[in-house]
Amino acid sequence: MTKIAILGAGSWGSALALLLAEKNNDVILWCRREEQALEINAKHTNEQYLSGISFPKRIIATNDFSDIKQASTVIFATPSHYIRKIATDAVSFIPKDAIVMHVAKGIEQQSGKFMSQILQEILHKKSIAVLSGPNHAEEVVQHLPTATVIAAHNLSDAQQLCTLFSTSKFKPYPLSDVRGVEICGAMKNIVALALGVCDGLKLGDNAKGSILTLGLDEMSTVAHHFGAKKSTCYGLAGIGDLVATCFSAHSRNRFVGEMLAKGKSLEEIKKKMHGMIAEGVHNTKT
Repeated sequence: MTKIAILGAGSWGSALALLLAEKNNDVILWCRREEQALEINAKHTNEQYLSGISFPKRIIATNDFSDIKQASTVIFATPSHYIRKIATDAVSFIPKDAIVMHVAKGIEQQSGKFMSQILQEILHKKSIAVLSGPNHAEEVVQHLPTATVIAAHNLSDAQQLCTLFSTSKFKPYPLSDVRGVEICGAMKNIVALALGVCDGLKLGDNAKGSILTLGLDEMSTVAHHFGAKKSTCYGLAGIGDLVATCFSAHSRNRFVGEMLAKGKSLEEIKKKMHGMIAEGVHNTKT
């Protein structure tokens, strides 16, 4: 049993909190909105993001960063464009010896920096971990079989985190290719937007198969430019997540592409998604 802080109580942050709490870990779940923290603590629900799921008492929600001071592991689970602000606000409360991991899938627009670079810069840590793969929160909370990768600059951190998260239904594999995992996580969302457009315009399976394949090739080219490993692109963080995001009914990015093709504005689409965020919308411009 250990104490873990998860910063971000959206669907994925909440799903990871549930997974860890089921393994008898004490979880501090930081919420951006105080009313969300109150709901989780009082009703043991998070209806906006995981409707119908009951949260165990081992998950304590908070809106106060001072509650994370005793955590041995800190996980950033906010969308990528919030990471810099959250890290800046939380830095003085994160223990120096804590393992830090993020699960965001994006690249910062203004700087072009990856999430691990931002966290290294603000937290003054050499090793940052990232978890990524074909991992829809809706299926993880239903205990459906799921595999993922956890990469870290220090491989022992990745191995330790894999042990922390591993269950009979959730299988993480350790890697050292942090940059490759981050590139795959950002680029697969853009391809999924394009696949959604194909569905919205009814362009057929030939077009979707072509875009998926060419998107994977482009992902591999960009990854190679940044010194990432080709095997990462053809593994769970790359093609695994790409396929799941492009074809799943749970995919926000595919949904956004489909709605754009049907003439909906981004504002209209955001309302339909009830506060959920499709990272591909920000990643495309970057």
